[in-house]
Amino acid sequence: MLTLRWSPTSPYVRKVMMVVIERGLEARVQRVATDPWSADTDLPKDNPLGKVPALTLEDGTTLFDSPVIAEYLDGLGAAGAPLFPPAGPARWTALRFQAIADGICDAAILRRLESMRPDGEKSANWMERQRKAVARSLDLLETDAAKLEGGVSIGTLAVLAALSYLDFRFGHEDWREGRPTLAAWFATASDRDSLRKTAPPV
Repeated sequence: MLTLRWSPTSPYVRKVMMVVIERGLEARVQRVATDPWSADTDLPKDNPLGKVPALTLEDGTTLFDSPVIAEYLDGLGAAGAPLFPPAGPARWTALRFQAIADGICDAAILRRLESMRPDGEKSANWMERQRKAVARSLDLLETDAAKLEGGVSIGTLAVLAALSYLDFRFGHEDWREGRPTLAAWFATASDRDSLRKTAPPV
């Protein structure tokens, strides 16, 4: 049995769990609810970076972070087609989409954490820097949205997780505005059990 340190609101965990579901591995992965921000968390024993997800293998080896875990799980897949294409242009396209999606999550989380600091300690410039990074990344996805069509890959799953995270944490800001092609793709591509089953709590 594999053990996954898990949090229901993490977009990185969501991406990994989407891989688990898409590849038919739910029976092989035990989820352990983990609050990485808790003062008494034991998460660092599995991941010295103190982040989720972290996956402990049957031999005790622990893998982190989400791109590594996702590719490992994809290699174990018992159902569906592989999510990581073999070497070649399709692989680089998928990995590029995963990178920009994870970057969107990085910037969004940094912005949210900064906004939670006490008044007088927040940096408006830092939050604006992260907001602009997300906006530029969304603009790139709008330009390249046609490349998201044509099947599921780690890239499409990562983009779904990232856009869903923006809806979850920044729902008051409409990322769809001015990005009709990306919005149309998201509306259609969101019709997946793996996305529905991994929705964060309301």
